[in-house]
Amino acid sequence: MTQRNVLVLMSDEHDPRHMGCSGSPLVKTPHLDALAARGTRFSSAYTPSPICVPARAAFATGHRVHQTRHWDNALAYSGQPEGWGHVLQREGVRVESVGKLHYRSEEDPAGFDAEHLPMHVVGGYGMVWASIRDPYLTNLGGKRMLGETIGPGESSYTRYDDAVTRQTVDWLRDAGQRDGEPFVLYVGLVAPHFPLIAPQAFFDLYPMDQLPAPKLHPGTGYQRHPWVEAYADFARNEESFRSPEERLFAFAAYFGLCSWTDHNVGRILAALRESGLQENTTVIYTSDHGDNVGARGLWGKSTLYQESVSVPMLIAGPHVPQGHVCDTPVDLLDLYPTILEGAGLDATPYMGDRPGRSLLDFASSPADPERLIFSEYHAAGSNTAGFMVRKGRWKFHYYVRFRPELFDLETDPEEMNDLAPDPAFADTLHRMEAALRQICDPEAMDALAKADQQAMIERLGGVEVAANMGSAGATPAPMDSGS
Repeated sequence: MTQRNVLVLMSDEHDPRHMGCSGSPLVKTPHLDALAARGTRFSSAYTPSPICVPARAAFATGHRVHQTRHWDNALAYSGQPEGWGHVLQREGVRVESVGKLHYRSEEDPAGFDAEHLPMHVVGGYGMVWASIRDPYLTNLGGKRMLGETIGPGESSYTRYDDAVTRQTVDWLRDAGQRDGEPFVLYVGLVAPHFPLIAPQAFFDLYPMDQLPAPKLHPGTGYQRHPWVEAYADFARNEESFRSPEERLFAFAAYFGLCSWTDHNVGRILAALRESGLQENTTVIYTSDHGDNVGARGLWGKSTLYQESVSVPMLIAGPHVPQGHVCDTPVDLLDLYPTILEGAGLDATPYMGDRPGRSLLDFASSPADPERLIFSEYHAAGSNTAGFMVRKGRWKFHYYVRFRPELFDLETDPEEMNDLAPDPAFADTLHRMEAALRQICDPEAMDALAKADQQAMIERLGGVEVAANMGSAGATPAPMDSGS
């Protein structure tokens, strides 16, 4: 039997439009472009939640966030419910990780035989202070979320990504010597996640006079949706720039970190090829969520707009159509059956009520643009939950206690024109809300999330204790707690 392997590469905070293969005229990603050319790129891929820990728990388990009840960056995955890694372990497939997982603890049975250089939430409990909601607590400890320094240079995260890449290269070289031992290897890279510090050579790829102006900046008269305005007031990233030049540096650094990620992906894929493993290995590249990168005056994730809720999704390997673009909407939940199938297993007995479907099936089937995709947010900077439903051309945002938003992605892919207030679209609005409510009761899930968060806060000693627990911004790299 031919050995079948899977290599999953997950970056952090990569808006998929910032890749050459997605049509970006600016951002340079030659290695990701080459991966797309020898495989399939999914043009509409989404995260189950636009923030790290809930998205990663959903990725691990194949369940939606309101099913796993990992609501925010304090409620981290510890191995329950079981995920694709546990299935692989029971089936005798070697399954290991290198790099960022953002689960609870290395000691937890999270579905890996070994975790190399793992990054997990701080102290096993993460950003507890941000679980205080309705009203939310503003507590960044005097630190800027995007980093105290913005621009060219090295950070603990770029050093960490270099170490993760070197460890992965060594791992693959060793795997190439183990004839007949199939594997699934997960690799977690941190870039382009803030702090917005990019290695000089990659920062220099983006001269200041070539940077595009972000869309819908409030300074031009644009008015943010009130739920989004609350998040903007919480994070206050746009207000924290020290000068117009530093703000430009932030764009160049983010784009430079995308190219830095691409560079490291290239190093890993070269090692896979040189180890003789490429022909038998399904390679997947994705990210946990996107980044607003200045659109609407917002930075980071945490909104339901395309910039934040979209992820890259590339797959290449045996039986994957080459140079193909699949327009069927997909999400990170689809990786549960994809990984199992890529390892040569039948995923069907393990799916239960999981909504995912293998990307290998989608890549070889006619496009299904009407497939429904769902995302939700219950975390930092929100007083009430936000929910997204994408179906065909329509993208619907439902905010508990706030008015909804509706966008026609066919005529308005940049989400410039909210159609929800227009009576002509009342029927569409009703249909999209009905589709949401077939998945969950948004008010009930909002209440459940807050109850779970409050229970955690009480277990940890109450609001006064919780207000000072957890990192203010980026999780420290395990090998270097500096920034």
